[in-house]
Amino acid sequence: MDRLGSFSNDPSDKPPCRGCSSYLTEPYIKCAECGPPPFFLCLQCFTRGFEYKKHQSDHTYEIMTSDFPVLDPSWTAQEEMALLEAVMDCGFGNWQDVANQMCTKTKEECEKHYMKHFINNPLFASTLLNLKQAEAAKAADTAVPFHSADDPPRPAFDSLLSRDMAGYMPARADFIEEFDNYAEWDLRDIDFVEDDSDILHALKMAVVDIYHSRLKERQRRKKIIRDHGLVNLRKFRLMERRYPKEVQDLYETMRRFARIVGPVEHDKFIESHALEFELRREIKRLQEYRTAGITNFCSARTYDHLKKTREEERLKRTMLSEVLQYIQDSSACQQWLRRQADIDSGLSPSVLMASNSGRRSAPPLNLTGLPGTEKLNEKEKELCQVVRLVPGAYLEYKSALLNECHKQGGLRLAQARALIKIDVNKTRKIYDFLIREGYITKA
Repeated sequence: MDRLGSFSNDPSDKPPCRGCSSYLTEPYIKCAECGPPPFFLCLQCFTRGFEYKKHQSDHTYEIMTSDFPVLDPSWTAQEEMALLEAVMDCGFGNWQDVANQMCTKTKEECEKHYMKHFINNPLFASTLLNLKQAEAAKAADTAVPFHSADDPPRPAFDSLLSRDMAGYMPARADFIEEFDNYAEWDLRDIDFVEDDSDILHALKMAVVDIYHSRLKERQRRKKIIRDHGLVNLRKFRLMERRYPKEVQDLYETMRRFARIVGPVEHDKFIESHALEFELRREIKRLQEYRTAGITNFCSARTYDHLKKTREEERLKRTMLSEVLQYIQDSSACQQWLRRQADIDSGLSPSVLMASNSGRRSAPPLNLTGLPGTEKLNEKEKELCQVVRLVPGAYLEYKSALLNECHKQGGLRLAQARALIKIDVNKTRKIYDFLIREGYITKA
């Protein structure tokens, strides 16, 4: 017999019988083989051998009852729970009301039993103490220590950081120039007076309602910016560039839906497509192995090495064909020989700059010892060598183009030429390089 009966005297608190749907009264039957959820039957349905779906009448069962003593031989478990519920309902000390609610015990019996077994019982006192200690130990293990946060950045007005953050002031959670920045102007001359006519009063209230709707739209846009981390656009674009080009294009296309699904769901969506892209690329590589008749990864490594060698040979033949069409130009031949030497030594080949006009192309700029060279990556160094641009000037031009792109949300070649007063061909090469590397976007 299972002694885990219901703790309540209210029949509606007990689970219904699965046979007749009536509220269960103790004792009742619980099937030991069915569940979850537990399968309960009243005694009448149990004696009739009620069966339902997977439940069979020959299943093992448990008798659910609370008619047994716990702390005192004259008090059953059901009466113990009824006493605790009555004290919770009537309050400690109102023993007459507690006895009236219980109906089976007198005022003196309720008070004596409660004080003896629930207040002055050393077993319960030690159990409560252990529970408190266990709760404190659990809280100590899981509590997060408090550390005072650093003050949010307060960039000076019109500084580089302030422009990168679009004028956002973290300490105030506001922008220097808000969306619909002049919405308050419509309210500056409104004054509610007692002698306003009904129509005039309704008109003023409509203006206030319109202003409230504009404030809601401002807050909605500000919330989207904060939730999606768009305050510092430079960091946001750097995060975008960690994805492959195909995923970046998808990111750009799906950005307009980010405000609908929320930041976490949007990031999960993009991450799932990035994972799909990686899986497709890996599947394509494995299919290429299978087409070539490769069945193990050892052979695959050999195949990749031979494929790389073939690509290098094809690149050499391509460069040779490029030089042959300018064979009459001695400088072009010399440049091809230098490029071939770079390839043989493992360096990145310099860009072939052949000229049909017969003019000798300028040699690449030597960046050794020039200030700012250590701030450039390999591709930027190669660009500065080809365009013959010192690193300091390149970094200044790059910063100006990036700032203008962040302000405008994009940049056209004509705008870049207006910002950088140098040779238009050099400006074009810098602009194309920054577009290709993802530093700026086209307007």
